[in-house]
Amino acid sequence: MHLTTKEEKILDGEEGKAKQKSMQILAALGDIYNADKLIPVTSAHVSGVSYKTIGDAGLEFLDDFAKDAKVCVKTTLNPCGMDLKNWKKQKIPVNFAKKQLKIIDCFKRMGVEESYTCVPYLTTNRPEFGEHISWAESSAVCFANSMLGARTNRESGISALASAIIGKTPNYGLHLDENRIAKVEVRVDARLNSTRDYSALGYMIGKKVGTRIPAFKFKRSVTEDQAKALSAALGVGSCGMFQIEGVTPENAADIESRISINDGDFNDYLKNFTFNKNKKKELIAVGCPHCSLNEIEEIAGLLKDKKVKKDFWICTSRQIKKLADERGFTEIVEKSGGKILCDTCMVVTPVEEIAERVIVNSAKAAYYLPGLAGVEAGFTDLDEMV
Repeated sequence: MHLTTKEEKILDGEEGKAKQKSMQILAALGDIYNADKLIPVTSAHVSGVSYKTIGDAGLEFLDDFAKDAKVCVKTTLNPCGMDLKNWKKQKIPVNFAKKQLKIIDCFKRMGVEESYTCVPYLTTNRPEFGEHISWAESSAVCFANSMLGARTNRESGISALASAIIGKTPNYGLHLDENRIAKVEVRVDARLNSTRDYSALGYMIGKKVGTRIPAFKFKRSVTEDQAKALSAALGVGSCGMFQIEGVTPENAADIESRISINDGDFNDYLKNFTFNKNKKKELIAVGCPHCSLNEIEEIAGLLKDKKVKKDFWICTSRQIKKLADERGFTEIVEKSGGKILCDTCMVVTPVEEIAERVIVNSAKAAYYLPGLAGVEAGFTDLDEMV
């Protein structure tokens, strides 16, 4: 990969250790993927924020990196391992909290925005069409490429942070026009009625298409919240972008294969997610990806004048929580016995400390919870959860 004179100097360490390490990471990626050059990015979104996922080794790396690292573009953070203001009420172990706060301090020292959400496009980091960005968090990558027409590869937390420090990313993959062409047409005749349904569809199709871009044809228009659920589940696999006829801003296609999904196909697939409803200590958790204001309003409507019988979490960003407070939704949720958590989600927090089974309406959460937390996951509709 070609480097400019200035980039070569950074690689040689003339602008400090952190910039040198960042350039080494980007140069290595560029060489691996045959990028021709580095291109400027307008923003970065960094994952690997929870102590649960990066551990002591990750904390040590960040602490060393933060000694002279500063981001030079708008940079937001993925959820961390706890609600930073209410971690005691969340029953987070003290040692975990101490380590998590050290990680947060590292990112603060680097100048990263304290967003702690997997849906930065709903808060302060919503790129415009055609912008080149460097984002980690597979669900956000898929949404940004597809619904917004921004351009990013599926970055790791480290490569996104390196881009944030240098302000550039290697020019390959989904940054290039020729790699943003749909190859698989997906005709959906099945009736999809809920977030759970779009999430299940995304997981189903993600397994079938791999790295290829699917072009969906739905019978009805798709809302942003439904597309958010679809993005998250598609991102569990290798898919980094999709198209929806009449919805997404890009629709270039060279169709090589076709998939049709009818009610029978879809209902048969949902049977894979049935779970044994024997007595276990359960947590109900919504918000993977983080809930939008509309979703919190819907949940508040379902919980109004009711009392929850189990721990009930709604995970969202600080900005959305503030709006929910102002509109009275938080009061309704809390009156029912539920909790709205910020900064974290059921996947990256130590949920195993309080539950043996977590009931979710997210295929992504259902996929990751058993491996990351060692708990059973139940996947169902929001109506059934309430």
